[in-house]
Amino acid sequence: MILIGENIHIISKKVRQALENKDEIFIKNLIKIQEKMNCVDLNIGPAKEKLDKIFEWLCPLVSDTNISFDSTNTNAIELGLKLTKNTENCFINSTSKDSEKLEKLTDLAIKYNCNLIALALSKETGIPKSADARLEIVFEIYERCIEKGINNSKLYFDPLVLPICVDQSQGLEAINTIQMVKESFEPKVNTIIGLSNISNGIPKNLRPLINRVYGVLAHGAGLDAVIMDATDDELVRIFKMLDAQTPTSSVDELYLNLSDMIKNFKDLDEIEFDKNSIVEQNIIKTTAVLLNKTIYSNSFTQV
Repeated sequence: MILIGENIHIISKKVRQALENKDEIFIKNLIKIQEKMNCVDLNIGPAKEKLDKIFEWLCPLVSDTNISFDSTNTNAIELGLKLTKNTENCFINSTSKDSEKLEKLTDLAIKYNCNLIALALSKETGIPKSADARLEIVFEIYERCIEKGINNSKLYFDPLVLPICVDQSQGLEAINTIQMVKESFEPKVNTIIGLSNISNGIPKNLRPLINRVYGVLAHGAGLDAVIMDATDDELVRIFKMLDAQTPTSSVDELYLNLSDMIKNFKDLDEIEFDKNSIVEQNIIKTTAVLLNKTIYSNSFTQV
């Protein structure tokens, strides 16, 4: 699993101010707390006005790690790629089905031999409700990428995770999309999600639990890369444990069994857990919510 840190994000007021003021100490600290990541996502949004050439200042600060260039401004993305010595393991984040954007960003991916994140999204449909409809968009994007000579190993498809407090059914649809994408191409393409999206709008005390359990389920579906909160050390540990298959506790065993459940299309009722453990009870309750088997509320762990 490729771990990509999400903590330099323009939506954060503090991050925006630091970028606009070129606060090197603040940004370097954010880079440091993401040391355990394989890659750092630099989300600069549309990169207008004060931030139109921010990569000129920002990229040298992140020179020791791989970068995910996250912007709706294709010129800003190319500027960042030009300033990066080794782009082979970097990411363009992201294209969609829309032809103008797809053409520009596939050209950049080829020119700089970097990875391309593609969203299951188009202007006509927005984010489709069903996994089948998302897969249709993935196929259309894939066909154009292959026509232009992009290798399957360089493609990362994002099914687009939505908050469960907005539409609870969509967590499962994204999981199903990951599985379908992994089964539909040979050689295989890659999948990626923005994990924290699943818990947006949810009380802060519940977000780590929801993120961790959803990460486990997505891992079982065949997830290859994740954009995540790099400050959640337990989440980092869980992903590494799942990859290495090295549980050290009954909770780890439960995580492994849940990942295996998704991988092998088993049912949640088949999963054994310690009913005397509040931690394991909450993991099972969270799984039931994420799989749309029980209704989400802010008090779901107390039911």
